[in-house]
Amino acid sequence: MRATMTARRTGLSSKPGRAIKERLLHGFFFLCGALSVFTTLSIIGVLIFETIEFFTQVSLVEFFTKTEWTPFFTNKQFGIWPLVTGTLTVTMIAVIVALPLGLLSAMYLGEYASPRVRAVVKPVLEVLAGIPTVVYGYFALMFVTPFLKTFILDLEVFNALSPGIVMGFMILPMIASLSEDAMRAVPQNLREGAYGLGATRFEVSWKVVLPSAFSGIAAATILAISRAVGETMIVAIAAGHKPTFGFNPLVAIETMPGYIAQTLLGDTPYGSLMYRTLFAVGMGLFVMTLVMNVLSYYIVRRFREKYE
Repeated sequence: MRATMTARRTGLSSKPGRAIKERLLHGFFFLCGALSVFTTLSIIGVLIFETIEFFTQVSLVEFFTKTEWTPFFTNKQFGIWPLVTGTLTVTMIAVIVALPLGLLSAMYLGEYASPRVRAVVKPVLEVLAGIPTVVYGYFALMFVTPFLKTFILDLEVFNALSPGIVMGFMILPMIASLSEDAMRAVPQNLREGAYGLGATRFEVSWKVVLPSAFSGIAAATILAISRAVGETMIVAIAAGHKPTFGFNPLVAIETMPGYIAQTLLGDTPYGSLMYRTLFAVGMGLFVMTLVMNVLSYYIVRRFREKYE
């Protein structure tokens, strides 16, 4: 009786319409989740089907061992490694630029900046993530490359260095913001304990907060690398379309996303071998990003610090 009166006062009395609404919402949420899973499985299914069709005409040995990629030439070669090395070259340059700057920015925002300064600097830093990538691409081609050519005479007009540097600034907000969130999640009593032992602010930041937030920082870095691996417009504009095997950042290269963008802009016949190269390269790109995302999940689970 008392429970019934309480339910009536709070408006939580059981009604048939309430149960129906709950079931409808449950079904709606389930459909949303199922739709995302179905979309993912459909994409993977298309990639697998077209990739299998590609390998019925091109041998796996040639694809994974040759170092020439010339699908549009008369003498067609389908060695994926020039695209892989081009992608890795640009990504490594971007990480070399973004990782130290991102960590130092996160350390400043999390440990040194006042709340007022953080409220201004962090949104300004995150604006970099909102700039269209095509703008980054033309910035790399029209400004960064001519600037670098004044110091590096051997630098070609299209190269891996300029888009790599610009891509580093593009992914910098991701590393800085996520790393700063991970640092701020470190309990304050760890800092106070270190200060009580006579540590300076830099020692607390470098030797206490940074190791404690390692899992979050590592996950942020790997997610940023995945973003750099899949970037298309910057490399399509500033890196060129010359599949060059090697890690020379001064010459024109072609990345896996850049090749996909270039081929889609042409008159590639549907169902042709050149058309199916899109899915073979896309499958390789998918596997690379999937491995990095799984690695990020493993690092978070393996090195996550639990505080009581």
